[in-house]
Amino acid sequence: MPFLIRSVILFALLIVGTAFHHVSQAQAVKAAQAETDTLSAMQSLVSFATKHLHIPYRSGGSSKRGFDCSGFVRYCFNQWNISLPHSSAAQAQHGETVELDDAKPGDLIFFKGNSTKSSRIGHVGIITEVTPGYVRFIHSAWKGGIRYDLLNASYYHKRFVAIKRMID
Repeated sequence: MPFLIRSVILFALLIVGTAFHHVSQAQAVKAAQAETDTLSAMQSLVSFATKHLHIPYRSGGSSKRGFDCSGFVRYCFNQWNISLPHSSAAQAQHGETVELDDAKPGDLIFFKGNSTKSSRIGHVGIITEVTPGYVRFIHSAWKGGIRYDLLNASYYHKRFVAIKRMID
């Protein structure tokens, strides 16, 4: 009798283990698809943003006639039904904080305003390209309107505050 009980228990464990294996495989496939969908959405966002290069800066602007930095970010994310406030400081209160080494295109990058001594966020852009030691972003700048800049440029490097991911 003990042999029969042990055999039944081993058989049951084998069946349960096989079922868990199939469930974990399905979960892994689902997670991989979600990651692919997220990357695709972020790439589409970056592509959409780049179509607006050279539109002029406009204080308080949030249309193709002219954008300020947060108005541009808000306009781009609105295309993916992600509603953000029209203030870089308020936008920084949304999303998930991401370490610089984990930044991806489509993440938001936040900076202090004009003063490096201030702790207040005053500027935002959308990351377009990341490689080790290199982060390029698109934003609406007072000089030049919608344009690219680099995080390692002295002006931005001194003012860098955080990176936030809005698309998960």
